[in-house]
Amino acid sequence: MARTHLTDLTIVARSMRVRLFSTATTILMVGVAVALMLTLLALRDATRNAFSRGTGNMHLLISADSSPMVSVLNGVFYANPPARPIEWPKFQQLARSAPWQFFIPVQQGDSYQGYPVLTSTPDFFTAFEPNDQEPWTFAEGRAFDKAFEIVLGSTVARASGLRIGDTIYLTHGIAGSRQLSTQSDAAAPHVHTDFKYTIVGILRPTGSAHDRALFSDLDSTWIIHAHDRRARESAESDATTIDDLTDADRKITGVFARLATRPGSNVTAILPATAARLRADPSITVADPGSEIKRLFAIVSNIDQVFIAMAVVVIISSGISITLALYNSMEQRRRQIAVLRVLGSSRFRILRLVLIESALLGILGCILGLAVSFVGGQAGAATLKAQLGIFLDPTLPLGPTIEVLGGTTVLAMLAGLIPAIMAYRTPVAKNLKPIA
Repeated sequence: MARTHLTDLTIVARSMRVRLFSTATTILMVGVAVALMLTLLALRDATRNAFSRGTGNMHLLISADSSPMVSVLNGVFYANPPARPIEWPKFQQLARSAPWQFFIPVQQGDSYQGYPVLTSTPDFFTAFEPNDQEPWTFAEGRAFDKAFEIVLGSTVARASGLRIGDTIYLTHGIAGSRQLSTQSDAAAPHVHTDFKYTIVGILRPTGSAHDRALFSDLDSTWIIHAHDRRARESAESDATTIDDLTDADRKITGVFARLATRPGSNVTAILPATAARLRADPSITVADPGSEIKRLFAIVSNIDQVFIAMAVVVIISSGISITLALYNSMEQRRRQIAVLRVLGSSRFRILRLVLIESALLGILGCILGLAVSFVGGQAGAATLKAQLGIFLDPTLPLGPTIEVLGGTTVLAMLAGLIPAIMAYRTPVAKNLKPIA
């Protein structure tokens, strides 16, 4: 039995080598279809996981943005500097409104070489965790503890080549993005050359958008922008210090908030009531980051389905290509089939040979598609992490992968059924006539 099976494979392999171009083209088409389907399935789950990173252990994100979704995109993923600030007296009022475990003010608006700068308080590194149960860790140095010290996200450090002790100047605004509507000089970004920052820390990768940001203290950014204000008011203004700040200078663009919980717990019964009370205030926008990310994926889920449907169509098309390739080859192989019949091969063996060939085309296409999907997923994940600071796990899900590979192989065998029936019905005497 093993010898017969080996002989069948030998015959099929030789037949495929004779029609090498057709065989390679068919395998390539199947491989592309399988790679597309596997990549879409992997990215669908990986993207959801990636966008859950960065919100960390906060319960609520408070801002003055136009909607909760915009608030999360701007405040956590640095899509744009938030358009409207929260005034300092308002922040102080909100800080007293609930039993907060942490209530961390943050501000965006400046940048360095296109990377966003987020300013906050030291609690940002001690209380807030970028990923739940995963606190910040430093590859080098430490967190800022005084004015004009700055910490680099891992992506920024790698791209810029900056090291501990280097000094930089920040740029007012981010080229190509919206600026704070309260800033009258937002027409063109300019460099704050009067204030030099010293790099004191470099963070380890978190797999979140925070990797492509820089972090400093609020006092520094308030002093910088108060200096700009004073320069506009008087051409002979002295050096600006923290004593020159007014409440109007102390603007923030968001608050990372977490209510007090029991040790080891991530939820609290008062969260819904607290969120509802805050949402009654029309001057602020209150977002539950986890819920907003779920809403985002609910919105784009239909797009996922469209792409997967397109991949299914491509796989079906690859099955049709197997049918056509084998069907066209039948006209060239009728004499070969007739010879095999004369040598003792049964009709069922001829049928089996064609089905084995179609299955091999599917299996080889699956192997190619699996390899392309794996390599492409690794390359895509590395690119997203380097360019956007977003961590994607390109690991292919086991269950769906087996279903795709098995389904494609079965489809390939079904695609070979019509050519196999043709081969089964090939008349021996007619196809053994001498060729004129």
